[in-house]
Amino acid sequence: MRRLRDFLRDRRGSTIVEFAFVAPVMCLLLMGLCDLAYQVYAQAILNGAVQKAGRDSAIQGGNNNTTAIDAKVSAVVKQIAKTATFTFTRTNYDTFSLAKPETFTDTNNNGIRDPGECFTDVNGNNQWDAAPGDDGQGGANDVSSYTVTVTYPRLFAVAGLFGWSSTNTISASTLLKNQPYATQSVLTVTAKQVCT
Repeated sequence: MRRLRDFLRDRRGSTIVEFAFVAPVMCLLLMGLCDLAYQVYAQAILNGAVQKAGRDSAIQGGNNNTTAIDAKVSAVVKQIAKTATFTFTRTNYDTFSLAKPETFTDTNNNGIRDPGECFTDVNGNNQWDAAPGDDGQGGANDVSSYTVTVTYPRLFAVAGLFGWSSTNTISASTLLKNQPYATQSVLTVTAKQVCT
């Protein structure tokens, strides 16, 4: 009986038991925090690379070097995410004011352009466009939107425990005016109200 009382009073080893309960939770929290920090770091790297690439694209001859410029962005990001996949998008507009969705009358106030709601057709294609520009870098004095979307695997395989997917997707974009190295070819389209 005395041995049982001594055994029950003995506190040696209790710290290791408490640590066994706390350690898994702490490890999961640290992995989640590291994954979020890595995402912030990757986003910063991508933002810098896209800004540099956008400036390089906007100078004379940049339109002819888009593949090489995209490769530079890939190389910078792949230094930290070796298996990342990329999507590059370039859209050009005549002016900064056109680099937005075409305006529409939202008759049902749902924030979405539904069939039958009137819109201002700024590019003359008789359909509503969320991005009414043309594909590509454009020419002299055109405003160019350059967007890069990157998908890469997460650092830790435990992302599913947090409800996250096994990959992460980040995106960065820039909107710059091409240098006036030649005469701008402006598409002369008169904006008109369309209801379809």
